[in-house]
Amino acid sequence: MKKILILGHMRSGKDTMAEILNDKFGLSFRSSSEAACDKFIFDELKDANGYTSKEECFNDRFNHRDEWYDYICDYNKDDRARLAKEILNDVDCYVGMRDLEEFEECINQQLFDKVIWVDASDRLPDETGSFNIPKKYADIIVDNNGTFDDFEQKV
Repeated sequence: MKKILILGHMRSGKDTMAEILNDKFGLSFRSSSEAACDKFIFDELKDANGYTSKEECFNDRFNHRDEWYDYICDYNKDDRARLAKEILNDVDCYVGMRDLEEFEECINQQLFDKVIWVDASDRLPDETGSFNIPKKYADIIVDNNGTFDDFEQKV
């Protein structure tokens, strides 16, 4: 099975694309945030933030994006492709990578067959800070600036 990386700025529609790929083609997926929360971030943040469940921690991730980014980078410090390899052991699509060094190492290790960028730049500002992968590295760019039906057709 081919392995796909889905990139894009925050709230651009990456998970929606993965859900469409799952519904239409049976491709499985997992987001980096979900995997990181399950593996280590919940344990790191639960006491300081009063989280009682992984779901609560995951749902609050947008309020702590830089912190999550730092934890994921630290998790990957010895192998920048560590989290990606763990995710791809179980699914077809990795959703939401945010670090250029991680991306470059995954490319060096030939983990992905295709890199897809979900572009919502006409309706959302570009993310800064905890996201540093340029759109130019994508093999395919899918516009998500219109309706859901338009986006679904493009996917």
